[in-house]
Amino acid sequence: MQYHMTTTSSNAKTGPIPVTTTSRASCPDSCPFRNQGCYAESGPLRLHWDKVTQGRRGGSLQDLTAAIRRLPRRGLWRHNQAGDLPGTGDHIDRSELRAITRANKGRRGFTYTHKPPAFGDNLASIKEANDGGFTANVSAEREDTADKLRAAGLPVVLTVSGSESRRTWQTAAGNTVVACPAQYRDEVTCATCQLCANRTRKSVVAFTLHGTGKAKAEKAREALK
Repeated sequence: MQYHMTTTSSNAKTGPIPVTTTSRASCPDSCPFRNQGCYAESGPLRLHWDKVTQGRRGGSLQDLTAAIRRLPRRGLWRHNQAGDLPGTGDHIDRSELRAITRANKGRRGFTYTHKPPAFGDNLASIKEANDGGFTANVSAEREDTADKLRAAGLPVVLTVSGSESRRTWQTAAGNTVVACPAQYRDEVTCATCQLCANRTRKSVVAFTLHGTGKAKAEKAREALK
């Protein structure tokens, strides 16, 4: 697995925080957006991701954890603007995730994963990371799935249609869904919002589909109903 850290992101929505990229092999086979409209598969990010995947940028897990430890105490950083948790396909490599979690101690790292919690010991690995202070948000494409993940005690994000205009609503199980503020307010970024970095929050954070592959992603999401 190849890892790369950008110490200051130039992404307008992320804001100027450190972000990482992990090679494509980390992406789960079960992700509905794999080769089906993934936002990271277009523009400059795709070119960067290609180079990381090819080993032309970045380095080993040890290089990554060393870079994390150099970050300021209490510093906010996002793992994986492209890529997923360590481990090939649907599997989470627990030892590698533990190494990232340990390196993050005293810092505020957060990420998102499409790795299925029901696969192998993924659920235990994700819970262990969150309990250790590294916020791993689990992604869902359906509200009923989000409710089940919340019931399991996990921080959850929900992918919704690009046409969704609600800012907040309730799921059938009574969970509050909050639309990502950075997607509809120009002055808000991950650096200023920090909602997704809060692993103990009660709300589900919703993200509307976006990017040049949006239409393809919409079809992939609709196919899950």
